[in-house]
Formats: sequence, structure tokens, C-alpha cells
Amino acid sequence: MGIRLVKVLEELLSSYLLKDVLELENVKSSSLLWNLLRLLAFQVGSEVSHNELANKLGINKKTVARYLDLLEKAFVLHKVRGFSLNLRKEITRKNKYFFLDNGIRNALIGNLNKIEMRNDIGQLWENFLFMERLKKRHYLEIYGNEYFWRTWDRKEIDLIEERDGKLFGYEFKWGKKLPKAPKVWLETYPNASYEVINQDNYLDFII
Repeated sequence: MGIRLVKVLEELLSSYLLKDVLELENVKSSSLLWNLLRLLAFQVGSEVSHNELANKLGINKKTVARYLDLLEKAFVLHKVRGFSLNLRKEITRKNKYFFLDNGIRNALIGNLNKIEMRNDIGQLWENFLFMERLKKRHYLEIYGNEYFWRTWDRKEIDLIEERDGKLFGYEFKWGKKLPKAPKVWLETYPNASYEVINQDNYLDFII
């Protein structure tokens, strides 16, 4: 059953989601798109370097940027930028990419195992919460910008929403642990909020 479902998802991706990219945008190498997507599937929740992707794929950085832009337009990926007020300690040159559908991401890496058998539950959880939150904001017309926040010494917050001139920080945790907000975040943005989203309170966050 799992193998059959993987094949269905792969067929959906290749015959429907990527069809417009390949045909309308004159992209000749479908294998490059597949390999790019697989690399991104393993990096959900992590910053992505265009140079690193280009080196692994054996193509130039401009081609990587073009393919990523096409995949966003085809509603396969959603790009998130790093948040900063031009502080040198904050990471802003890299982006994160989330999949609009976790099933597509799972098919790309060939893993449809149950939650208790997976070692990437944190990535799945972050991707799920991020995309469902975007849907909620769209439905309720909650306008704003979304970012992630991270410093070079690995202090991070998964989602930053900038709404009506205010900052709202959200950290996603699968378990019951409730980590405190990074000290540098509180010092740099004293008026910003911070909340941990886990299995106990996620429904209010996405519904």
C-alpha cells in the first residue's frame, strides 16, 4: 500500500504539478527538477544555499534560482526569507523552502512510514504547521509577512510574522518541551512576542 501511494504521489508531481513548468517554461531536463526537489526535501526547515545546490547538481547558481522560482510559481514550494534589521549576527542571505504538501515531500524521499518509525518528524511538523498557518491567515485575511529568524551562533525561531508593525515569534516543537525565547531575540526585539507551538496548542494556531 505504501509503495503504491508513493507511485501515485510521484505521478501527481510529474504529470500535473511539474507539467506546466516543463512545457510552458521550456525546461528540458526534468531530472534536474527532480534532483533539486529531492535535495530540498531533505532540507525542510534548514537554510538553503543556492551555491551548494548548484554544486551538487552540477549547474550554475542562476539556473538554480530560475528553477526555484518556477517551482514556487507552480505551487510546489514556498520560499521564506530570514528576518533582520540589518544586524550582523543575523542570517539573511539564505532562504528556507517549504513544500505546499507534505505528501509530495514524502514521496520525493520515498518515505511514507508511520510517525513512530520516522526520524524526520520535526521537519514534517514544521512544514505542516507553517503551511497550515499560511492557509489560516489567507482564509481569515490576516495580512502580514512571514520570515524565519536565526543568528550565526545558531539561536533561532521557526516563524516570525510581521503584522501591523508588530513581530510575533513562533517556535515549533513536536514534543512537550517549552524552550524559552532566545535571549538575543528578547534583547533585540523587546516588544515582540514569542510562543511555542506544540501538540497541545497547535489547533488554535492553524484553525
